[in-house]
Formats: sequence, structure tokens, C-alpha cells
Amino acid sequence: MLINLSLAMEKIYIEDKTFDNIDFTLQALELAVYEGCTFTNCNFAGVNLSHQHFADCTFTGCNMAMALLGKTVFRDVQFAHCKMLGLHFEHCHDILFAAGFDHCTLNLSSFYRLKLKKTAFAHCVLQEVDFTEADLTAAIFDNCDLANAVFDNTVLEKADFRTAFNYTINPQQNKIKKARFSASGLAGLLRQYDIEIV
Repeated sequence: MLINLSLAMEKIYIEDKTFDNIDFTLQALELAVYEGCTFTNCNFAGVNLSHQHFADCTFTGCNMAMALLGKTVFRDVQFAHCKMLGLHFEHCHDILFAAGFDHCTLNLSSFYRLKLKKTAFAHCVLQEVDFTEADLTAAIFDNCDLANAVFDNTVLEKADFRTAFNYTINPQQNKIKKARFSASGLAGLLRQYDIEIV
């Protein structure tokens, strides 16, 4: 416990700072605890964000494609209009993970085994995203494209898929009690049975 405290004390704290149009592929982001900070139109593509700590931060219009997230902390972080291709969120510090996504492209990303209770995805493209064994209890997928997203042994209880589309979810391989679906989306629950719905 003393080791953890000393490591935390060594980190620099940066609060309420705004970062605009910075290319972090050319200028390294200082290893720190960022609290209440705003990142706008910044480039993090392929950047190593391991061990960074973001709390109550907002990322808007950022390119985070293929960034490395080893033990990264995202606590109460909001992402809007961000390009987030191929991110392995399961490598983040899972205990403190809490984020929201609005108009983001998250294709080929992975949330394997993460606790994502009440997470909101709004107008996001989530093609081929891996939600295997994740806990999406009461999560919201508002107007999200879930083409080829993987749901396997995923907790989807009370999740809201009413405006989501292109999903395929096997009710026998996932927990979907009290999840909400639209009548037009029922085909996504029956696709594995190879039946024709008219």
C-alpha cells in the first residue's frame, strides 16, 4: 500500500487545463493525473497513454486510433466526435473505468470483460467491437451501428437497444433479462436460427 501511495505522489497533477489542436505524436503528453481537463482536436493516434490518469476530462474531436491503454485510468470521462479505432479498453485500469461516448467511431475496439454499467453510447459506430463477457447492465445504445459487434456471455440486462441497429445478439449466449429492443430490431435476436421474418 505504501508503494502505491508513493507512486501516486510522484505523479504530477494537472487541473482544469485546455489542450487545443496538439499533435501528441510529435509532442509527448506528460505523464500525470489530468483532472477536469479538456482536449479538443488533439491527435493521439498510436500514442502510448499507458499509466495516464484522466478524471472528469472531456475529449472532443480527437483522433485516438490505436492508442495504447495499459493501466490507463478513464474516470468519468466524456468522448465526443472522436476517432477511436482499435482501442483495447480492457487494458485500462478496470476498477475506475467510467466513460460516455457521443458521435464516436469505435470500430474494432475491445471492451472485453469490462464493467460498463449504465454506459451511454450515443450516435456511435461500433462495428466489430468486442463486448465479450462485459457487463453492460442498463447501458444505452442510442442510434448506434453495431454491425458485427460481438456479444458473447455478455450481461445485457436492462440495456436499451431500441434505436440501435445491425446488431446480432444470441439470447442463449447472453443475459438479456429486461433488455429493451424495438419490434424492428427483433431480427437481430433471431438471426442465428436462420428463419425468415416478414
